[in-house]
Amino acid sequence: MNQAFNPTDLSGKKILITGAAGGIGAASARLCSAHGAEVALVDISGEDAIRAAVGDLSGPASFHACDTSKRDEVIELARSTGPVYGLVDCAAICPPDDWMDDSWDAALDRTIEVNIKGPANLTRAYFPMMAEQGEGRIILFGSVAGWMGGLRSGPHYAFTKGGIHAFTRWLAQRGASSNVLVNAIAPGPIDTPMISGRGYEAEAYPLKRLAAPEEVGAFVLLLCAPGGAFASGAIFDVNGATHLR
Repeated sequence: MNQAFNPTDLSGKKILITGAAGGIGAASARLCSAHGAEVALVDISGEDAIRAAVGDLSGPASFHACDTSKRDEVIELARSTGPVYGLVDCAAICPPDDWMDDSWDAALDRTIEVNIKGPANLTRAYFPMMAEQGEGRIILFGSVAGWMGGLRSGPHYAFTKGGIHAFTRWLAQRGASSNVLVNAIAPGPIDTPMISGRGYEAEAYPLKRLAAPEEVGAFVLLLCAPGGAFASGAIFDVNGATHLR
């Protein structure tokens, strides 16, 4: 290994991050920017919400409003950003609905749209460009719920995240020959607005605390950077010993 090897250097790399107005997306944006990346930040909430979430960034950034569950919007996003080195899809929802309620069907449909169709739309748009340029990193988000059914989440969230775990492996096999590395991160309880007020008590978990978004964003940084250059097809558990497999 070259002595000048820097495992977190993203200088000259363009990283697209969806869900950038959320806790993990914003933390990932700050870390990637601080390590030299140009970031393209995407959220359904739009530019003002993204700027408010990420705060000051260290390098160049662009801001994009996009509902990733809509394929036409993602195609337009890809036209706007052009090819990227890294795609980090943090966009997801976790509705607290009662699955036996008659109104649950709408929540089920929307969860599938965001958590499954969103990653499919994004990878269909960006994966071919990565393959053509001969390099790329794709990081998707699963969950501890995708392994063991979740802590307090509903079934729609659990099976969509399990689907992401399978899709990660499927896509990794197709990307390896073009040096497009595909991995997923499966967080446990993270201190973000997604779980606020949902009964996640820190004392209930092995480390007696929730994770900070930056503790997940650090894995995003590594998987985008040279330190993650031999990882593909893996699901990285960041759950503080909440679930062991």
